Amino acid sequence: MDSLRRSLSFRALILLLFLIHGARSFYLPGVAPEDFEKGHPLKVKVNKLTSIKTQLPYSFYSLPFCPPKKILDSAENLGEVLRGDRIENSPYEFKMRDPKMCKILCRITPNAKETKDLKEKIADEYRVNMILDNLPVVVPLRRSDQDSTPVYQLGFHVGLKGHYSGSKEEKHFIHNHLAFTVKYHRDAETDLGRIVGFEVKPFSVKHEYEGTWNENSRLTTCDPHAKHTVVNSNSPQEVEEKKEIIFTYDVEFQESDVKWASRWDTYLLMSDDQIHWFSIVNSLMIVLFLSGMVAMIMLRTLYRDISKYNELETQEEAQEETGWKLVHGDVFRPPSNSDLLCIYVGTGVQFFGMILVTMIFAILGFLSPSNRGGLMTAMLLLWVFMGLFAGYASTRLYKMFKGTEWKRIALRTAILFPAIVFAIFFVLNALIWGQKSSGAVPFGTMFALVFLWFGISVPLVFVGSYIGFKKPAIEDPVKTNKIPRQIPEQAWYMNPAFSILIGGILPFGAVFIELFFILTSIWLNQFYYIFGFLFLVFIILIVTCAEITIVLCYFQLCSEDYLWWWRSYLTAGSSALYLFLYATFYFFTKLEITKLVSGALYFGYMLIVSYAFFVLTGTIGFYACFWFTRLIYSSVKID
Repeated sequence: MDSLRRSLSFRALILLLFLIHGARSFYLPGVAPEDFEKGHPLKVKVNKLTSIKTQLPYSFYSLPFCPPKKILDSAENLGEVLRGDRIENSPYEFKMRDPKMCKILCRITPNAKETKDLKEKIADEYRVNMILDNLPVVVPLRRSDQDSTPVYQLGFHVGLKGHYSGSKEEKHFIHNHLAFTVKYHRDAETDLGRIVGFEVKPFSVKHEYEGTWNENSRLTTCDPHAKHTVVNSNSPQEVEEKKEIIFTYDVEFQESDVKWASRWDTYLLMSDDQIHWFSIVNSLMIVLFLSGMVAMIMLRTLYRDISKYNELETQEEAQEETGWKLVHGDVFRPPSNSDLLCIYVGTGVQFFGMILVTMIFAILGFLSPSNRGGLMTAMLLLWVFMGLFAGYASTRLYKMFKGTEWKRIALRTAILFPAIVFAIFFVLNALIWGQKSSGAVPFGTMFALVFLWFGISVPLVFVGSYIGFKKPAIEDPVKTNKIPRQIPEQAWYMNPAFSILIGGILPFGAVFIELFFILTSIWLNQFYYIFGFLFLVFIILIVTCAEITIVLCYFQLCSEDYLWWWRSYLTAGSSALYLFLYATFYFFTKLEITKLVSGALYFGYMLIVSYAFFVLTGTIGFYACFWFTRLIYSSVKID
């Protein structure tokens, strides 16, 4: 028994460490490191072209790059396809610990269309993404202080724009020489190596050669016998129609002390932990403030009120009282549009379950960035299977409101929110397809999404609804009067619109710093993997939504306004409005998007995120207020 306790304590400690550090260097269980002997062929794959200026990905071979003899697509999961990943083979030939210098890849002469495409991609600052042993290529960039560790940029730019040789006209130059550095960790006993780093330095070189061109031509602009990259970069390769471009590359192998399990640290340590801790401290201060208010209400005000109400002896004395007890006969009266409230509450439960389980998996390392698309795939599948809880929650509430047509509520719960999101997504996908981007979701994937929705999610919602409707109805702690009580005129600060908008500020304030990092990872092509911090912020968000809703609900009931059902949902849910406003601020201050389609994509996707955030936070606030009202009205004696 003691050994079991020690084992559980040890596991709890490990989980706590993951919470704090985000499980950064924990690799995906089941993916074993691959050992390569000297001379073993290494497969270099190419991925999509990406740009933070357009947000539209394109396949690598949409530009006139050197193709292999046969282009082969790698199998991709659902998340990769939705992200726009298009992983294909390449003509680059690496052999383990076998350096090559000035290796000629191919020669091309772009036509008018290819030249136009290259210039557009260079102007839009597109980057080329490559993969070696599941590691994406990075470009090391030195900071101003030379002693510090370099900053890593995902992918290398297709080319650059600039003035050359005193020309007033801005010209486009292509990066046609790539100096690769493959870092490996060598096992001293077996002499086998594991790849732990994949870096590149791009150059633009106008290659020259002796005589007429053939496969064995010798370039005079780089030395194939040098130990390190030596190229003549004084004369860059300009992109012009019918002007030949020769693509070359070097590959150098460097032994590294970094172990295989820690090789992703380079990619995951790009953000500053101190800012995340500041975010946590900032959020905790808000929670402590709200907790103090709730404690004051619950322990002092409510305790005094309940004691006083329970000591009243006559009905005349009760009629002289004012406050939350006077509305006991109306506080559990079903709200207007109660069906819609049930649907949104069920959808919020579905979201809550999806996010909670996803974060737990991410903290434990199951959604490592080495598993591309794993996070999005997991979220989609969890959303589908959480339909069971959505149906259960919506129908339980519906039955409490004396509803009888549970199948209609189940169908609307299964369709309403996904239909709105799918409609926005379909329009955005049509825009992407119109731009001939690889980010457009293929028909087969679209069919798979529809199948997940109608084939799995909808039936599960019905199953959950059936189970929920078979349960006994939730009984109100007090009886409801037949005639609704008139609500007295409210003070200006208790106006529904004002109190709802005020209620959303604090939940948003608890998460907005972490929101900055999430937006940066999504729209500036960076990795986000500090899920430990995110999980703590999520817990703080739950507490903040619950507490601010309880506080405002108590003030509302004290002013004899019993219409709390929808207001409790909208109070916490209004934080989504501030999220969308912050996303708009981020767009104009941090992003360099100028194209109309790219702007439409940004605001379309952020609208979906804000809508989902509204459903999630609204449901948290509703259940907090639901629990609070049942607790206080079950604690007083009602004649």
